[in-house]
Amino acid sequence: MRIAALLLALAAVPAQAETVVATRTIRALEVIPPDAVRLDPAEIAGAHGALADVVGQEALVAIYPGRPVLIGTVGIPALIERNQIVELIFANGALQIVTEGRALARGAVGERIRVMNLSSRTTLFGTVTEAGAVTVSRE
Repeated sequence: MRIAALLLALAAVPAQAETVVATRTIRALEVIPPDAVRLDPAEIAGAHGALADVVGQEALVAIYPGRPVLIGTVGIPALIERNQIVELIFANGALQIVTEGRALARGAVGERIRVMNLSSRTTLFGTVTEAGAVTVSRE
C-alpha cells in the first residue's frame, strides 16, 4: 500500500520545464555547436526549451555564458555572404537566363536579398536557393 502511494505521489509531480543556456560566449554569426549550450532545469519565458531548436542555428547576437538563449536570437545559418559572387537565375517558361551577380546582403535559404547583375550593373531582388544561387522572378 505504501509503495502504491509513493508511486502515485511521484507520478503526480509535474515535469520541470528546461531552458537552453550558453556554456561559453557565442559570437554573433557563429553557428552554434552542441558543446556551446546546455539545459538548465528552470523555465524562462521567451527562451528556447530544447537543444534541437538551437544547435546548428546561427547566433544573430552575442550570447554570453550562463545566459538563456532567447527566441529571436538565433536563426537559419546564412548560405550567402555579402559581396559574394553568386549565380543569378531568371526563368520564365522555356526561357532561362543564367549570369553572375554580387550579393548585396547576407541570406539564408528562402530569404529575399538584393543582388547586382555584374553584366548590367542592375540591382535586383532574388530568393536564395539551396544550391547557393539566387533566383530572380518577374514581378
